[in-house]
Order: sequence, then structure tokens, then C-alpha cells
Amino acid sequence: MGQTPNADPLAPYIAVSEKVVALTHVQVIDGTGGAPSADQTIVLEDGKIAFVGASAGAKIPGGARVLDLAGHTVYPGLVGMHEHLFYAEPGSKELTGLAASEAVQTAPRLYLAAGVTTARTTGSVEPYTDLNMKHQIDSGLSPGPDLDVTGPYLDGPGTFVTMARELTNAADATSTVDYWSHVGVTSFKAYMWIPPEALKAAIDAAHANGHKITGHLCSVGFTEAAEMGIDNLEHGILEDTEFYSGKKHGVCPDGRAATRETAELDINSAPVQAMIHTLVTHHVAVTSTLAIYESFVPNRPPVSFLDREQESMMPQAWAGILEQRARIAQGAAKSFWPAALGKEMQFEWAFAAAGGLLMAGCDPTGYGAVLAGFGDQRNLELLVEAGFTPEQAIQVYTQNGAKFLGREDTIGTVAAGKQADLVVVAGDAAKDISAVEHVELVFKKGVGFNPGKLIDSTRGMVGIR
Repeated sequence: MGQTPNADPLAPYIAVSEKVVALTHVQVIDGTGGAPSADQTIVLEDGKIAFVGASAGAKIPGGARVLDLAGHTVYPGLVGMHEHLFYAEPGSKELTGLAASEAVQTAPRLYLAAGVTTARTTGSVEPYTDLNMKHQIDSGLSPGPDLDVTGPYLDGPGTFVTMARELTNAADATSTVDYWSHVGVTSFKAYMWIPPEALKAAIDAAHANGHKITGHLCSVGFTEAAEMGIDNLEHGILEDTEFYSGKKHGVCPDGRAATRETAELDINSAPVQAMIHTLVTHHVAVTSTLAIYESFVPNRPPVSFLDREQESMMPQAWAGILEQRARIAQGAAKSFWPAALGKEMQFEWAFAAAGGLLMAGCDPTGYGAVLAGFGDQRNLELLVEAGFTPEQAIQVYTQNGAKFLGREDTIGTVAAGKQADLVVVAGDAAKDISAVEHVELVFKKGVGFNPGKLIDSTRGMVGIR
């Protein structure tokens, strides 16, 4: 505290600071889902994209810093639509249940290092902290993505989340949404045990305040929520309890039993297709979070991927992850999670094919194996495993999120006039999506950040701060 502060708190993490920069001879995946363009030049000027086009004949302004990026791919800054600024703390035999601590400094840096330049905090355990961090980032006092801050979890009686707001009726929901709208949050999230009448009131109140609301639901099925007017649904069909044989209206059933049944659903069946049709016709977006589901599948993700996260975690967190991963592997013969992950992938593909707006985020929760930023890279890889092309997966993570946030005119694609939010990776991401793990530069509003230095600043601290 007594040390002399750096004149520019961001300076240690910045690799490219010039106001005019030319990225030359690079492959561009523009975020629209179309085929990549080879040997392109992108000119950044005063925080925006001034030019993008073929390198042959491109006019580079005098005095520009020129970066030759042959062998690299550029795509838009990711728009993470299910992110958090907290981390699931490791427990013990005596201390069990969910405990989450703010990752108020580490999470924003890890998101930015991975290429996430815009993030919605889809559920907050400390809304004031998240709002203050947004102010610090916006003021240039701390590195991180542009944040769309979601209010506290809107839950109901029976919740296991001690940090959630237990809504008991419609009036309670309305007053809670009105209060947090006044404080400054710009999104809302309904959670699993919310009573149906409270959900409807929360939806109406969010809309009355000019905001959107999403839901990780259990007491209410997707079809009913869509008909209430919800804007977005998190995770996908594995959370839609309307198909569970033991479902009672307004009651959240046993999660394991419901997921086990859902893993056996026929996505092409008339009831599931009817639900998808309802979501599409009511313009309800779905957020893919395949990375968090994969963490419950025996022996996934590859240990090599987790090794990339290890140095950022406090030692107790890493030890807890290895222990939980071993327990999951021991139950592999009876696990329904491989089938469940496959079913979720089928659903997301079918939803997008039907015209639904599919977005994505990493949801760094569970037992801690999914870290901010790293999980977003893994989610891109899993979207490709689900059947999307790399270009389509990047569109899900960029243009689609920007469209939902109403920011498609400024972010989400690589085009002249857009904000210069770009990710530079080594390799051909169109041929091998794992190239997204090799981020070399992240431009946010034209400023190029060094991902290695951002990650280095979090060493051993995830789970602490």
C-alpha cells in the first residue's frame, strides 16, 4: 500500500499502445460464421478498426506500428455470456456445500488474457463488488473485459446458495429488481428454486427497467418461462425439468434424477421439438456452457488442458480438483454424464439449426475445474465437437452475444468502424480450433494486452482474490 503506484496501472500488461497499428498478412475469422479470409491486413486507429481487407494493395498510414502476423488468426474479442467474478472455494469433510469467494482481481485478468473482451456476470454473489470492479475497469485502473453486471441470484425457498436472494412472492421480486436496477446492474438472473409467480414478476420488472433477464431454472420449465417472456435460458436442455417424469408444477425436482432422464431424451421427438419451436418463436436465447458439464464427465477434459490452469490456482484448489476428478473417474462405469454431455451438444446444435440465438460462456463454478477465460477457450473447442465449424463456434461466442446485448453495431465482428476488440492466436483456428489456446495478443479498444503477463499476475491467487 505504501509503494509508489504506477502512473498507468495497465502499463505492465500492455504490449501494443500505439494509436495506429497495422496487423498484416493475417487470417481473419470475422465472427459472422463465414469462411476465413487469408492474407488480410487490419488497421486499428484510435480504438477502432479503420480498415480490413486484402494485404495486397492495403494502404498503411505513415507512422503506424506494423505487426507481421503471417501464420496467425485474428477473430473478434469474445463476448462471454455466462461468466462470474467469483470462484468455488475448496471444501473439506467438515466444511461442505457451496462457498464462493470473489475472484475480483484474478477473474477479469484471466478473461481478458483468454480473449474475452466483453463479459456478462451471469449471477453475482457480491453485486456491489462487481459494480465497483466494472468502474475500475472502465476507468482504466484495472485490466479486464467490458462488464455487463448482473444482479444477485433471484432464487426461492430451498436454495443451496447462501448468497442468493430468496424471493417468496411477486411483490418481493418486483422490489428486488427495482432496487438493483436503481443501483446500476444491467442484467438479471433467476435461479433454480424461484416460485413461478416471482419469476413472472421479475421478468416484468426487468423489462420495465429496460433490462433483460435470464434463468438457470428448475422449478419452472423452458416452455413456461418462454411464455412468461424470459429473454434467455442458461446451460440448455439438461436444466429443463419439464420433461422429467416426476416434475410437479413450481417445484424443483431431484437434480440427478432429472438429468439422468434428460440424458435419454430424443432431441428429435415431438415434445422436445415443440419446446425448441417455442423458444425460437418467443426469441429466447440459450447460453451454451459445455465446459462446466464436461467437468463432470469421467476423465475429461484432458489433464493437459487443466495443467494450463494450475499455476493460477491456490494449491488447495488444485488439490481439491484432482481429488474430485479421481472420484468422478472411479464412478465412470455408472456415470450418466457422458450421455448427458452428448445430449446437450445435440440440443444446442438443433436449437441453432432451428434459428435460435445460441450464445456461450464458461460458467466457472462446479468444483473449481473450470477457470475464468480458460473455460471459454475450452467451450469453443466443445462447440466444434458438438458439430459447429470453428467459424460458427466463434460466431456463437462473438456476434451472437453482441446481438443479444444490443451492441452488434460496435462489437462482435471484424469490420471497419467497429470497436477494435480482437484476439490474435498462433496457428490456423479454422483448421484446428485448439489454436484458441495459443493467444498472443488481445486488443481491447485498440490497446494490445499481453496475455502471458496478465496470467502471470494471477499465479497462485485464484481462490484467494
